[in-house]
Amino acid sequence: MAAKRVSFPSEPLTLSCVKSVFSLFKSAPKGKSAAYFSPGEDCLSAIQECLRAAKSSLRICVFTISDDRITQAILAAHRKGIKIQLLTDNEKLFDKGSDIRQLAQAGIKVKVDNTTNHMHHKFVLVDNTQVLTGSYNWTRSAALYNHENVLVTSDPQVVAGYAREFTRLWNEMTFLT
Repeated sequence: MAAKRVSFPSEPLTLSCVKSVFSLFKSAPKGKSAAYFSPGEDCLSAIQECLRAAKSSLRICVFTISDDRITQAILAAHRKGIKIQLLTDNEKLFDKGSDIRQLAQAGIKVKVDNTTNHMHHKFVLVDNTQVLTGSYNWTRSAALYNHENVLVTSDPQVVAGYAREFTRLWNEMTFLT
């Protein structure tokens, strides 16, 4: 429509610039995103903030949880009435310091991977509108000794992809007994 109305000498250049700007906006990620890195407390703080920000649900999919600061944030969300689903690797349940059974005993729905594969994801969906993901294991050593990363985004396409993966795994895994 705009192409038909432009009728001055610099028309091709102006129209080209306008089209370029609009194509940038169309392809730009939707929603906010932020990256965090460790060692240090930045990744841990991002995780805690996402857990605290939940209004209705947390869908957690992590290899293990042994950092009591994260466990306490999950339990606080549970006490607020946030619906929590937790997927984890079955073999990590037996590690010293694993907090998975504590979370299950508190009434959080926990499913474990009983396949020959390791469930090695590390992500959480917050209210199905935001995802936190990255290499960061939810352990104290990740904050203290490892070079790790966490990405938080509310890009709808990214969130939808993680939601599909969570649902697929939730349907595949078995409840912790």
